[in-house]
Amino acid sequence: MTDRKPVRIIGLPPGTLAPTPAAAEALASADLVVGGKRLLDACPDGMIPERAERLAITGALKPVIDQVRKAAGKGRSVVVLADGDPLFFGIGKRLGEALGRENLVVEPNVSTVQMAAARLALPWQEMDFVSLHGRDDFSPLYAALVRADLIAVFTDAVNTPAEVARALLERGADCFSMTVLENLGSPDEQVRPLALWETWGMEFAPLNLVVLERQYPPEIALALGIPDHFYMHQKNLITKLPVRAAGLAHLNVTPDSTVWDLGAGCGSVSIEASHLARRGRVFAVERNKTRAAMIRENIRRTGAWLVDTVLGEMPDALKGLPEPDRIFIGGGLGGESNQESSLLRTACERLRPNGRIVVHCILLDSLHVAKDHFKAMGWHFGVTQLQASATDSLAGDLRFKAQNPVFILWAEKP
Repeated sequence: MTDRKPVRIIGLPPGTLAPTPAAAEALASADLVVGGKRLLDACPDGMIPERAERLAITGALKPVIDQVRKAAGKGRSVVVLADGDPLFFGIGKRLGEALGRENLVVEPNVSTVQMAAARLALPWQEMDFVSLHGRDDFSPLYAALVRADLIAVFTDAVNTPAEVARALLERGADCFSMTVLENLGSPDEQVRPLALWETWGMEFAPLNLVVLERQYPPEIALALGIPDHFYMHQKNLITKLPVRAAGLAHLNVTPDSTVWDLGAGCGSVSIEASHLARRGRVFAVERNKTRAAMIRENIRRTGAWLVDTVLGEMPDALKGLPEPDRIFIGGGLGGESNQESSLLRTACERLRPNGRIVVHCILLDSLHVAKDHFKAMGWHFGVTQLQASATDSLAGDLRFKAQNPVFILWAEKP
């Protein structure tokens, strides 16, 4: 039976990459040394034995991990070199998942974030961390902007500091300051506090870290049950607070949900859904340009940066969106102009299995159309009729003023 040896993962100090005594001791007996080309080149001549095989990480990790697993299974001594702390956005996580944590020995070093915090004299125990490596969307960054006052952002060649600044400015998140730290720990180290707009057209070293720091809070605290008059809206086109609360409860949004709000109006449902889907994504789809602009302004005022505003006619505007777990339809099913609309059919087709859809109906025809559609598909569904009354001033006292009754129809996809 093969005497399996644990895989040793050695963290080298950021910047200098000078091999530590632990690295020198591990490399002296290595049969296979794995690491990025920059890390392998940082080892002085003779530190890696001539008999040892070198495996440079230049692309996908799976083939590399397969070779590590094969070598370790044959009892060969495997050393993996990493930059900083291998278990902090590093290769350690993937190796632990593939080989089992019990088969690893990890020797960490100072992380890039720890070094950046020291340069800025920032306590970082409450810092949030975002990696944009290889991502084609900034949703983790937007989620962090909502929940954190201090954020460290790992960039790449595409998602540069300038792109991070652009993303913040497009969302209206100019309440954050930016510092770009380049080549930390090396002779070329540079720490640059920058205004977001200053980054336009700037070049940055490939090895950089962005630190964002909130300078002031949103005008309106993001929460459930924001008063109606806090939202900018048009012609009373807003899902009223009692109905909004009931609709969100029926929608059953979870922290990882992808939510579509169709016919979003002023965005009140989207904004409060984003408070629940704190690790997910929320899309507010609206065809009217003025109301879409109001959604963006309400996002800015509440700091609900997770919400994406989508302007366009439905269902065509839904084509490029990721498949939803939850769909809210507050408008678009009623009226003569929508009698032939395929919105509900498209929404049901795109909804993920075990997903939930909630439709708010004021018109009886809309209620019957939606109910009959779910019944024909054999979905489990139900209807709640809600009619709320709120206090209003009258003759020096208070009276109850009735709001329009609303049918809240929910359905679950098998």
